[in-house]
Amino acid sequence: MIVSVDRDRCCSSGQCAMIAPEVFDQNDDDGTVLLLQPEPGEALHDAVEDAADHCPCAAISLS
Repeated sequence: MIVSVDRDRCCSSGQCAMIAPEVFDQNDDDGTVLLLQPEPGEALHDAVEDAADHCPCAAISLS
């Protein structure tokens, strides 16, 4: 799995960081998403998919 984020699209809801904190964080300045692991291990795939599904602005892409 490869994760990418669109920081311009991010609305700073923080859902991703709450659901998958090993993969996502929030920028201290504006709250936008920070991608910590662009290629998370298989053990994190379910959490990453859940985070992408719950992103209100569809700022997370998976491939």
